[in-house]
Amino acid sequence: MESIGTPWMWTCFVAIVLVMLAIDLFALGGGRQRRVGVREAAGWSAIWVGVSLAFAGGLWWYLDGTAGREVANGKALEFITGYLIEKSLAVDNVFVWLMLFSFFAVPIELQKRVLVYGVLGAIVLRALMIFAGVWLIARFDWILYVFGAFLLITGVKMWWFAEQEPDLAKNPLLRWLRGHLRLTDRLEGERFLVIREVAGRPLRYATPLLLALILVEISDVIFAVDSIPAIFAITTDPFIVLTSNVFAILGLRAMYFLLADMADRFTLLKYGLALVLVFIGGKMLLLDVFKIPVAVSLAVVASIIGTSVVLSLRRTSPPGAGPVTGNQQEDHTARAAGSSEK
Repeated sequence: MESIGTPWMWTCFVAIVLVMLAIDLFALGGGRQRRVGVREAAGWSAIWVGVSLAFAGGLWWYLDGTAGREVANGKALEFITGYLIEKSLAVDNVFVWLMLFSFFAVPIELQKRVLVYGVLGAIVLRALMIFAGVWLIARFDWILYVFGAFLLITGVKMWWFAEQEPDLAKNPLLRWLRGHLRLTDRLEGERFLVIREVAGRPLRYATPLLLALILVEISDVIFAVDSIPAIFAITTDPFIVLTSNVFAILGLRAMYFLLADMADRFTLLKYGLALVLVFIGGKMLLLDVFKIPVAVSLAVVASIIGTSVVLSLRRTSPPGAGPVTGNQQEDHTARAAGSSEK
């Protein structure tokens, strides 16, 4: 399949990702057991968005000099549109993570460790799924219509069940794991596995933190089944598909801690995400009838997400309430974490 990606471009992309991950994981203690405040999460969210936009600018600059202005404009727009779509759909991951951590009573200072491994696993899994999707499209171009129909149905189901809360206690996977693993009855700090003496011999036990990690990874695979076909409606270029996906994932952990204290205010966002999936699915089904320009897709997706966020905040804002400061949010997060520990 035709791609703008050259060995030099792939090398630069991998280098940027590795450097940013190293800074997050080592220089700033990404894996240490500690609380992530709202200000830190907001700062990292801004950094990740800035790096993503800088990458788009660098991509445009390089293609402008090597392939011409038209190609540069088109590919940069595809990257930004794909990034926005993946970032928007990733919000659903945040809601699921919040539900998982609440169910397992994981305090906020331990959540960061789980999400470190969750994000690393998501990058590997999505890369494999993207290249599999590219391979399928290159050999069976009709599969785009299958993707379109799937996204359309998924969007309708998301809208229909937007208010329904899943019951994790009845989750088949969780019940299977609990039936096949030796489990501790409480958290053991930040450890996923512990050794216990039973009848004079050491046995390895999994902690609830390991169950949370497994379900975080599984949830990302499930959401990737929705989000990866969505970006193929914008472009089938493997370089654009993978880079926009990875940059969206890299900022997902910071976005989680930024939104964790406000998730209950975004009551209408699921409806917005459902409309995005319906729009993208319809776009794919109409490929041979009417091709919607990438710029129009970007405007539609941005408008839907922006409108759903604004309406959600207006709907949940108490009368006469002023803006919430960063200190207030951090205090509220600390209280919530304390109550979950109890």
